[in-house]
Amino acid sequence: MLKEYAAQINGDPEKFAELASKYSDCSSHSHGGDLGFFKPGQMQRPFEEATYALKVGEISDVVDTDSGVHLILRTA
Repeated sequence: MLKEYAAQINGDPEKFAELASKYSDCSSHSHGGDLGFFKPGQMQRPFEEATYALKVGEISDVVDTDSGVHLILRTA
């Protein structure tokens, strides 16, 4: 399902926000999936590593953490 969402998003922050608001069970869904800025060590390791490996505007593959599965769109 997340791979299908990633294809729909295709790097579009507005589409990411739309789908995150509709389907995410993370508390960030009320902000369109935006977690804001975070520093190293604030997120679970797989999430953090995937985030910092992305260039601005890129979307991750499915990232699996202890709190679930994620798509990450790096915006900054």
